[in-house]
Amino acid sequence: MRTKLSSIIVLALLVWCGVAGAKVNPVSVDRLVATAEHRKATEIINQFIRRYHYRKRQLDDELSDSIFARYLSSLDPNRSYFLASDIDTFEKYRYRLDDAIRDTKLDPAFEIFRVLRNRLKDRVDYAISLLGTGFDYLIDEDFVLDRSDLSWSGNMDELNEIWRKRVKNDALSLRLAGKSESDIAETLEKRYRRLFDRVSQFTSEDVYQTFINAYTASIEPHTSYFDRRASENFKIRMSLSLEGIGAALQSENEFTVVRRIIPGGPAEQSGLIHTDDRITGVAQGEDTVVDVIGWRLPDVVDLIRGPKGTVVRLEILPKATSLDGPTKTITLVRNTIKLEEQAAKKEVITLPTARGAAKIGVIRVPTFYTDFEAREQGERGFRSTTRDVRRLLSELEAENVRGILIDLRGNGGGSLAEATELTGLFIRAGPIVQVRDSSGRISINDDPDPAIAYAGPLAVLVDRQSASASEIFAGAIQDYRRGIVIGEPTYGKGTVQRLINLDRFAKVTGLGQLKFTIAQFFRINGDSTQHRGVVPDIVFPTAIDVQKHGERALENALPWASIRPARYVAAEISGKVINEARHRHQARAQTKSGFKYLLSEAEAAKHAREKKTVSLMEAERIASRDRMEQERLERLNLYRVSRGLTPLKSDQKSDGGEDAEKGEEKDDNDILRTEAAQILFDVIQLSGKKLLTYRR
Repeated sequence: MRTKLSSIIVLALLVWCGVAGAKVNPVSVDRLVATAEHRKATEIINQFIRRYHYRKRQLDDELSDSIFARYLSSLDPNRSYFLASDIDTFEKYRYRLDDAIRDTKLDPAFEIFRVLRNRLKDRVDYAISLLGTGFDYLIDEDFVLDRSDLSWSGNMDELNEIWRKRVKNDALSLRLAGKSESDIAETLEKRYRRLFDRVSQFTSEDVYQTFINAYTASIEPHTSYFDRRASENFKIRMSLSLEGIGAALQSENEFTVVRRIIPGGPAEQSGLIHTDDRITGVAQGEDTVVDVIGWRLPDVVDLIRGPKGTVVRLEILPKATSLDGPTKTITLVRNTIKLEEQAAKKEVITLPTARGAAKIGVIRVPTFYTDFEAREQGERGFRSTTRDVRRLLSELEAENVRGILIDLRGNGGGSLAEATELTGLFIRAGPIVQVRDSSGRISINDDPDPAIAYAGPLAVLVDRQSASASEIFAGAIQDYRRGIVIGEPTYGKGTVQRLINLDRFAKVTGLGQLKFTIAQFFRINGDSTQHRGVVPDIVFPTAIDVQKHGERALENALPWASIRPARYVAAEISGKVINEARHRHQARAQTKSGFKYLLSEAEAAKHAREKKTVSLMEAERIASRDRMEQERLERLNLYRVSRGLTPLKSDQKSDGGEDAEKGEEKDDNDILRTEAAQILFDVIQLSGKKLLTYRR
């Protein structure tokens, strides 16, 4: 399913049902026009993109073509509203949107949106007329879940057929959940009338934000505009005192998808929700679950966010479950995510060996943080990643560990200065990262401290969510050959963004904010971390379908690039040692039940993402659901065996799954962390006296 970045306004894509025979109220569109503030904001945005953006693109017909396609995709990503004749009518704007933006005459965007609003009303009216007519679930027919790559409907009959199947699919899903026909009608009435009410309240700011983000995303995906409401949400997301569940969310077609689990938050601590899970419903405490399929992302966030100590229940479609699969409901207690909970922590893994036990120290670094306020005020004991890791290294050395593993999985970045200083704990001196700005100037960030805090064997554990500052650290350790990198290819975010308040450049207020890319990171070997990320020396077999993740999966992302290497002296780690350690790891991965479980989960998630259609025949849907449940049980039992637990039988697994699966993500991490520690120990053994260490 294609990822839609900056999906600020996902238009109730599943609004199709209500009370049979009822009609929705006409949509008022008089207020949906561009304002003077929109025109001023567009003028300022143009100036900053033209003068200071890292990627130099002309606002011309070629870019207009991209904006046109992206705007239509933002409004109708599943091609379920517009007719082909509508698109033909819009064609006059395909190569004129650049002029509209340059001249700040934004009428085309609002005209297109008004057509969408009318189509939305038609679709809801038609869907309502189908409810109560009854469906034959014995007919062998399919419903296409993802139409993003298909053509727009050629006529109303084709569009009606799409919506007939859409309504039937929704009704069948509720039927399989055990609801009666009357309950189905009541549920759908409440669900879609509420969704339509929300859509009918869209303002000109919603339209403007969607259109201008089609423009900014056509430059590159990390450039985006925030209106007043979105600006406030952005500030909240950037705050370490955010009260909520601790998950970064994103719109993907009609679904709200978990893109990252925030370290130290309720989501991570529960182990019940994972990256790439889809949230389909939200409930406050014991209230009824509100279906949020098709909702705008800010509205879903508003439902999930809440005061510390309150309960929120989420209906989840797990990442390894296809769209026609069963959901599960989990319960989380909202909490404040504080710096302390995101701080680096240590543990010791004890590995059995032929000569007794061997201890490997692990330092988990969830983010690159620093207490800027305390630092600015001159407090001597302020907290930072580097200071905390320095202390933990000393403590682990006192415990006589044989090597150190730095765990950066899920670390989305943070302070560049901290990534630079942390690298400096493991090398004597030298460059850490190169930065090229929008004018082409290259600067080099060096190790600020010639002292070395740890001189022994070192490994870095990364995954597909390790990004930005994490990639700078892992890349530098790899380039210096100071240690080995283990895990999955990293996210591939090698760019720097700046956030500006547009009000500062105008005599009016409420213009919003612009986030745009101003520079790109390069490793000291000259390679960019952009797009490719950091490829580990030893790659875990869980690195399945990596092209569908990270920067590689984003439309219009900056490509990989290279510049001249910096001057630095790399150490030597034997290629034969790395190859032998890789072979030992691969042998373990093929035999251990823990890795078999992880691989089966990864394969199931890949299959779920690729599934494009579902059957509308009830018997086949039931059989499909049973197959998925059996496969899920088999995967769960592989996990249980890996933890020394007794396998479950089909009648032992609870419907909710919380008891059986609670803490599963943490135990998944144990499997990978323990294997990474074993790989480091293999390297230590294989290297013998030739193992690289640094002298203080």
